[in-house]
Amino acid sequence: MAAGPSEGETMKRPKLLFFDVNESLLDLAGLKKSVGGALGGRDDLLPLWFKTMLHYSLVSTVTDQYHDFGILGAAALQTVARNEGIELSESESRAAIAPIRSLPPHPDVAPALQALKEAGFRLATLTNSSNSAVADQMKNAGLTDFFEERLSVEDVQMFKPHPHTYKWATNKMNVAPEESMLVAAHGWDIAGALNAGMRGAFIDRPGAQLYPPSQVPEIIEPDLIQISKQLIAMNS
Repeated sequence: MAAGPSEGETMKRPKLLFFDVNESLLDLAGLKKSVGGALGGRDDLLPLWFKTMLHYSLVSTVTDQYHDFGILGAAALQTVARNEGIELSESESRAAIAPIRSLPPHPDVAPALQALKEAGFRLATLTNSSNSAVADQMKNAGLTDFFEERLSVEDVQMFKPHPHTYKWATNKMNVAPEESMLVAAHGWDIAGALNAGMRGAFIDRPGAQLYPPSQVPEIIEPDLIQISKQLIAMNS
């Protein structure tokens, strides 16, 4: 990996924090159970499904043919099922991913967001989920009031990690890329943000990995509470 900020270097507080939603803020255990059930109990296929969904989102972006993330998720699930000889209709695949709108937050999320809010940070989401989906997600998780804005790639019709999505988000929030930071549990998302000139904080949740060729983000911690402590300690 490329080198990040020097150890001991004093960093200035970002003016605005963008948060990825799925897996970063919300616990996907319920969704994984539903998807695994649709695949005949084949929990081993869950990583393949998620990777296929991300692959489809990249195809959607580079071919300039935007489709809702939920539609891509259902299509990816049907693809995996067909490849494994599992019968799964379109309606069944949609039902299997429906729990994505009602996922609970990870235990560290609400306390960390509260601390950041009290410390004066501006907070916004930036997600591949649709506008309606992220609205439901934040409401059902009890997180709505923490965020100034809920930004979705639906408005720009390009999925992360395309650089234009991050630049659009910073323009939307009236901050320069270098004045903002993405907080996420996906290495590819952090890589996209850094490539667009933003700063990054990686939530090193179980199974999460950074993207090796990319620059190392300045903050890497196992949970959002530890990340919030580092952010609050930064020079304002």
